[in-house]
Amino acid sequence: MNELTTMPKYEAYKDSGIGWIGQLPTNWKAIKMKFLFKDTSIKNKAKEILLSVTQNQGVVPRDWVANRMVMPSGSLESFKFIEKGDFAISLRSFEGGLEYCHHDGIISPAYTVLKTKRTDLIESFYKYLFKSQAFISELQTSVVGIREGKNISYDELQYSLLPIPSEKEQTAIANFLDIKTAQIDEAIAIKGKQIDLLKERKQIIIQQAVTQGLNPDTPMKDSGVDWIGEIPEHWEISKVRYLGITQNGISAGAEYFGSGFPFVSYGDVYKNRELPSKVSGLAKSSTNDRKQYSILENDILFTRTSETAEEIGFASICMKTIEDSTFAGFLIRFRPAKRLFKGFSKYYFNAAMMREYFVKEMNLVIRASLSQELLKNLPVLLPSLDEQELIFNYLENETRKIEDAIDIQVQQIEKLKEYKTTLINSAVTGKIKVPKLMVDR
Repeated sequence: MNELTTMPKYEAYKDSGIGWIGQLPTNWKAIKMKFLFKDTSIKNKAKEILLSVTQNQGVVPRDWVANRMVMPSGSLESFKFIEKGDFAISLRSFEGGLEYCHHDGIISPAYTVLKTKRTDLIESFYKYLFKSQAFISELQTSVVGIREGKNISYDELQYSLLPIPSEKEQTAIANFLDIKTAQIDEAIAIKGKQIDLLKERKQIIIQQAVTQGLNPDTPMKDSGVDWIGEIPEHWEISKVRYLGITQNGISAGAEYFGSGFPFVSYGDVYKNRELPSKVSGLAKSSTNDRKQYSILENDILFTRTSETAEEIGFASICMKTIEDSTFAGFLIRFRPAKRLFKGFSKYYFNAAMMREYFVKEMNLVIRASLSQELLKNLPVLLPSLDEQELIFNYLENETRKIEDAIDIQVQQIEKLKEYKTTLINSAVTGKIKVPKLMVDR
């Protein structure tokens, strides 16, 4: 991380007079964008490959993109032709920069295609410049159409000044950044895998504790449920329907919300394994509403409906009663009898096996939906209340250690990303001088 401070600088600098660039090496130029790039609009190329303009991959064939947008309908004659080495101003350029084109093809007429006007411009250098945070800050001055949706006007942007190193320096900088950013990306990917392993380890610990207990020597028996397997011999097993009551949340028009009494939303449950003690939502609930749709300590709320089955069945436990509250119609409340300890519920109903159960059994039509009947059929393991509390305390301690380890990895990833951003900014604006050997790479 200290490499930037030790890298050589240019022999002399001059004031560029450009806020986002600052000081420039004396042998660099600063020229308006309109003299370097031209807005082109070549159409009637419907037989060319259809490309996608993405923030992470640049302009690439649709087959290269994991989450593809809907195929355009109608004629492609109006689509713009773009060649490898060109740049696209996208609808999201104000936050992600200009996109480099990796393949000849056609893109939506909503995009602006830029081609170089000079032979001494090295595309790979400008690929980094146009994605740098320094340049993105300059794009903010060219944002138009705030009401209709932000967009970049090239009529405005063309007057922006761009730094012009020599061809050799452009090549050296691009090659240097190719190597360095690849190394940083690899380090980030490794830490991402470490996070995945830690999360997997956390789920294993939870599942083992809530299905097998804490004593590895305890006699076991078959639970009778394939996806649960063997459980401690002294544990009981029941179903949600015999352990309490279920209730869908309140459904009302928009005028019902925004003021009044506390209201637990879908997001409060989906994002939290414990319900927040104070929720931000408000609803004009009546006395009867607050009685029928109350949230009491030990209650368990499940996400009930969504666009995908993967978002259904997430559980959030009420650790402390939320006074005078009601909850959303997209949720189901399970109010257990005294046989379930709230801390055990927090981990049991969020074990990985529960996600698999809900996804497998989900009734998916237009929207995925968790019915009360499906929830009532969910098997629940029942250690004694004392043992449930012991399991909770154990898991609180063990998962906290893992979360701390994950936080460290997340912080290190953020530092690597910050370093990458600073490295690119420093290189493309001449704040550091890259090794000359990079020219011959």
